[in-house]
Amino acid sequence: MQPSEMTVGDLIDRLSTCDRTAPLRMAMNPFFPMAHRAAQVVEARDEAGRPVVYLAEGRDADSQFGHLPPEVAVALTWQAPVQVPPRRPRRTVGGK
Repeated sequence: MQPSEMTVGDLIDRLSTCDRTAPLRMAMNPFFPMAHRAAQVVEARDEAGRPVVYLAEGRDADSQFGHLPPEVAVALTWQAPVQVPPRRPRRTVGGK
């Protein structure tokens, strides 16, 4: 069984609750999460002739913003939440 694909309608429904002035970015590669600028929407046909819509990143050098913010990777379940380890007291110069 194939996983169900998000449809254009699903995406529109999810985006309808978002701030319309917020920039749209794409999260890529769960194993090395990066943020990319969405630049184009292209409608095409798949191998069976069904309509498919592609979101594409830009071609400019600044289309990749860099690493995905950790809280976004956690929300996508691409990374587990990380807690900062507790601090241990430092040893003194004399080793005591």
